[in-house]
Amino acid sequence: MTDICKIENNKNSSAPALMPCPDLNKFEGAIFDVDGTLLDSMFKWEEVERGYIVNLGITPEPGFKDALRILNQHEIAEYFKRHYGIDKDMQTITDEKNKMIEPFYFGEVTLRPGVVALLEMLKSHGIKMCVATATDRYLVDAAMERLGISKYFSKTFSCCDYETTKTRPDIFLKAAEFLCTPINKTLVFEDAPHAIASAKSAGFTIVAVYDEVMVDQQDQIKIIADYHCDCWSDLLRLYD
Repeated sequence: MTDICKIENNKNSSAPALMPCPDLNKFEGAIFDVDGTLLDSMFKWEEVERGYIVNLGITPEPGFKDALRILNQHEIAEYFKRHYGIDKDMQTITDEKNKMIEPFYFGEVTLRPGVVALLEMLKSHGIKMCVATATDRYLVDAAMERLGISKYFSKTFSCCDYETTKTRPDIFLKAAEFLCTPINKTLVFEDAPHAIASAKSAGFTIVAVYDEVMVDQQDQIKIIADYHCDCWSDLLRLYD
């Protein structure tokens, strides 16, 4: 078996292997995705989005999950309204979906293994951190506060607040500007290929983590990201 946490060389398979994990002394900032990266929550969004449609008496079409993958919550509401003919305004659809998932964020969602140790390590290196998420901010902030990790982050940036998605690097650029860290000295921790690609296009260094919801996209992720691991605990072992 190959090393779990290694750089996947995306230019030439015969090129020499690079460092297996980022040299933290070379970075000043870190931007974290939330769902699938800090929190074990991606599976729940799939349940809620499908359940929302089914509860309205609508059968989701084939490819339902893939159609929503790159959208923020407001764009999903727009898609539901337009594609499935739901006679509700977009904010109502978003609010109703959020109500469905609130109990999960407020009292059930768990951290991905190794998250606290990873954040402690970055903090010990003086790396400033914030969050960039496609989920509505109040859900993310509630979960992070309950799980005791809010103290590591100076701000939560939500695509919903800026009318953007992670198919563009806007949210990452806003986060880096807030941190006052150069892009080439800022790490982005992500699990989704479209977000990894957009952050990478802006010049960020990408650390990708495996999430089973993205199992069919791991080859693409490994090509784009600078570093890739199956879980944060495995990445941490490389620093021991």
